[in-house]
Amino acid sequence: MADDEKALFHFRDARITESSGLAMSPTHPGIVYTHNDSGDGPRFFAVDMRGRTKATFDVAGAVARDWEAMAASVENGHGVLWLADIGDNLEGAWPDVSIYKVVEPTTLRDATVQAVRYRFRYAGGGRNAEGVMVNPRTGRLYVISKEFSGSIYAAPRQLRSDRVNILKRVGSAPIMATDAAYAPDGSSFVIRTYFSASLFRAPDDLIAKLDVPSLAQSESITYTRDGKSLLTGSEGRHSPVYEIPLPADAIPTQSPPPTPQPSAALKPVAETSANDTTNDTANGSTGPSPTGLLLWVSVALAAIAAITFIARRAR
Repeated sequence: MADDEKALFHFRDARITESSGLAMSPTHPGIVYTHNDSGDGPRFFAVDMRGRTKATFDVAGAVARDWEAMAASVENGHGVLWLADIGDNLEGAWPDVSIYKVVEPTTLRDATVQAVRYRFRYAGGGRNAEGVMVNPRTGRLYVISKEFSGSIYAAPRQLRSDRVNILKRVGSAPIMATDAAYAPDGSSFVIRTYFSASLFRAPDDLIAKLDVPSLAQSESITYTRDGKSLLTGSEGRHSPVYEIPLPADAIPTQSPPPTPQPSAALKPVAETSANDTTNDTANGSTGPSPTGLLLWVSVALAAIAAITFIARRAR
């Protein structure tokens, strides 16, 4: 497939010359975020589905050494963006790599945003990497290395901004991976390479390989908000972005998460599963029933009476 054939849109902004990451907005429908590869400053762009830049955001205090990927997640009802400065073509040239966490802007107008910087080091030594993804069920961060024998690395469950976090290998990745993303419901993830895209249920548990556009330099991939398609892009001025429908067995069966509310507080995500629906509300109950309350009152009164009787006998 040629670069210009059946493209969903082309980036119109002449400043977007090396789109290296894509992330679908959890907050703003029809908005995708992107950033440039090395050579640009620490900034990212909000772009609509016609390729028009709606806002540009500078990241205060960040360094854009070699930004290669980005991801989006939701924490307690609030959108979060992750910008990964993880490129290392010499595989060990840098003592550590950085990923910046940004609260997603609630309005689409040019602004400077604050970020938390997390530093990372690989347990087995330096790696070049171009993929980052966040499991929406657990909030856990993963980095995908770009090698002939690539790997998936998991970050600690609780990230620390005051010290280096260690990335540990948890699975293999396809050759020369250039990006990755989790499905909105966390049921699967995709890894993009220069040549293909592979869907996985879990590390080393392949679902399918997808037919993808043949691009000049395939660099980025993300899921649509409903999880039914992928968006994939390339580097270059006015580069195209394609939509790839997913096979039926890879489409999430759960509804996508609700749009985050701007007033929601940002807190760490607990390590829980989205399938944990055993609470009263999920089962259709809004609280204890009258029968249950009477039973507990009866048990409590009986216990008090027994304790009183024993105490009197002991005198």
